Amino acid sequence: MAIAIEARGLVKEFDGFRAVDGVDLNIPEGSIFGILGPNGAGKTTMLRTLLGIIDPDAGTRTLLGSSKPISQSRIVGYLPEERGLYQSMRAVDTIAFMGALRGMALKDARDKGRAMLEEAGLGYAADRQIKQLSKGMAQTVQLIGTIVHDPKLIVLDEPFSGLDALNQAKLERMIRAQAEKGVTVIFSTHVIAHAERLCESIAIIAKGKISFDGLVSAARDRLRPQVHLETESLDGPWRSALPADCIAEGNWWHFTLPETGVEPLLTALVEGKAGVRSLSIERPGLHDAFVAIAGESVAAEMDQPLAEELL
Repeated sequence: MAIAIEARGLVKEFDGFRAVDGVDLNIPEGSIFGILGPNGAGKTTMLRTLLGIIDPDAGTRTLLGSSKPISQSRIVGYLPEERGLYQSMRAVDTIAFMGALRGMALKDARDKGRAMLEEAGLGYAADRQIKQLSKGMAQTVQLIGTIVHDPKLIVLDEPFSGLDALNQAKLERMIRAQAEKGVTVIFSTHVIAHAERLCESIAIIAKGKISFDGLVSAARDRLRPQVHLETESLDGPWRSALPADCIAEGNWWHFTLPETGVEPLLTALVEGKAGVRSLSIERPGLHDAFVAIAGESVAAEMDQPLAEELL
């Protein structure tokens, strides 16, 4: 598999504080890759170092095959966490300006920007000033400006921050559309649900260190599935077949799926006349995997911003 970004031993310090601490990372081409971590984990510094906006103090990185990432800026789209748009500029001119910075002819960027606004359902707002747009509309304009030049790599730093559910869904659709074209999309977030819906692969970062880098499925596979069983009977010889971690709630039994699978248990339940009413096997979600990998304290830091966004 081709690699869009690779880092080895990446370090970045500020006044003796290691914001990025020995990061090793592989980001596959053509994937949607999420970087998960609480605020202050080092996500933004790591992204800027990977893109060549700032230089590392140690380690190496390559971006789209180049050891000088900044030289690839014309085929990269970057949406920083700190949004900055000229409030008096029209939406379509903002997009044209951003496209021109990446080498497009101004007229071509303006024409394409107007078409992309139409496609995003904002054609009516093309000639409005940024200050006349809602936050969600302005963020859509900035995202269009980030991708108007057809980059091979798109990097979005906390793109969902402050958006309502409808605008989050619109942004997710735009991200998927880029990935379907074969573009590599990287985004950082402190909201695990976004990564679970969108990402094929993730990296988990806390205190500048990567604790996991790989497929979402591999992260979830670190935990065994949970079994939820309802029986007619409350006792019998079949009880001895239940795992040691089984929790009983009336006629319900909750436990981790045994290494041997569910078949031997089902045999014991049937032969012991337990009377199976319901049986479900629930695969752990990304949140559970995140807690197992990063720890409960880091997960708690992630949950707090999510709760604030939902208010």
